[in-house]
Amino acid sequence: MKALTRNFAFVSLLVFLVVFASACNSDKTGSAGGKEDGGKEANSEPIKIGVLASLTGGLESYGKQTLRGFELGLEYATDGKMEVAGRKIEFIKEDTETKPEVAVQKATKLLEEDEVDFLVGSSSSGDTLAVLPLAEEYEKIMVVEPAVADSITGSEFNDYIFRTARNSSQDAVAGAAAIAKKGVKIATLAPDYSFGRDGVAAFKEAAKKLGAEITHEEYADPAATDFTSNIQKIIDKKPDYLYVIWAGANTPWNQIQDMKVQEKGIKISTGVADIATLPTMKPLVGMEGFTVYYHDLPKNDVNDWLVEEHKKRFNGEVPDLFTPGGMSAAIAIVEALKKTKGDTDVDKLIETMEGMSFDSPKGKMTFRPEDHQALQSLYAVKLVNKDGVDYPVPVLIRELKPEETEPPVRN
Repeated sequence: MKALTRNFAFVSLLVFLVVFASACNSDKTGSAGGKEDGGKEANSEPIKIGVLASLTGGLESYGKQTLRGFELGLEYATDGKMEVAGRKIEFIKEDTETKPEVAVQKATKLLEEDEVDFLVGSSSSGDTLAVLPLAEEYEKIMVVEPAVADSITGSEFNDYIFRTARNSSQDAVAGAAAIAKKGVKIATLAPDYSFGRDGVAAFKEAAKKLGAEITHEEYADPAATDFTSNIQKIIDKKPDYLYVIWAGANTPWNQIQDMKVQEKGIKISTGVADIATLPTMKPLVGMEGFTVYYHDLPKNDVNDWLVEEHKKRFNGEVPDLFTPGGMSAAIAIVEALKKTKGDTDVDKLIETMEGMSFDSPKGKMTFRPEDHQALQSLYAVKLVNKDGVDYPVPVLIRELKPEETEPPVRN
């Protein structure tokens, strides 16, 4: 009888240990990943985003604006938690140095060593075009911001590319609307690389539809500091307007003024760029053109939050031209992940993001299914002097709605 009791006790102890071990293992599984509804194992690994930006080189200021906006966008879209669907969000920034070969090296490092789930970038269209094939090769979503060359969502497009930045054709529609009409003769000046050439091609298309004639195209070295010969060729053609497309700190405005282009009867029109370039545009007060963003133009809750938070964190500075773009890229990624419940499966993300609308500092954006280009507002503006401001301020003429600035599908 005692032996039977001992055997029973021993068996009971074994059963207890098995049940206890199972419970412990169950707890471990829950803490590592947990389970979603229906018993599917949840993924608690961090979501990694690699951000490519020009942190040095000619477009350094653009890269820094994008990064500021991107970080603020992650905070805004996640209510400050920096996580979605129980997964922490991490982002890793890399400097492309505004060199395509460096951009490829840095993107490869992000994809292979850091194993990012998304790429974002870059400041330069040249850098971005060099990286696009890697997104397809590694089957990762790349959200393009702020590069604008049409070819990114045109001839070089692949299914893994989504662009929150506007493209050259959207700029062109806005720029042409400001000056082009029947009988008007227009010359163009632009940098000699994809951004400039794509921009001029798109502007010509939009201007010709409105009846204008493009009499001369002038392309300058992107790193040029002397535009004398370029401007003289334009003066010799005697156009009614000179439409300028430019990006970077080495603007041609001073030489346009020095060479008295406007006094020769040639009106200037352009897109209004970042705040750093506005003091150089003092000779252009009264000019009507367009802009992608100026902090007090959009009237919506997202932009209000951006302006307020940016001032708090950066010594009273207002967000600049590409800050809202960085924020929009972050919001787009988070909103897509909310819809997939944190699933980073690329096919599911593509299906989710095609046609997806989301709120941004510029109002509602929508990824067009055909080419993943974000349709968005731009702003027709006039440059005016404003008391207490030491540069010409872009004042709203009217908001150009997404349906007005929708560019042709080029892929």
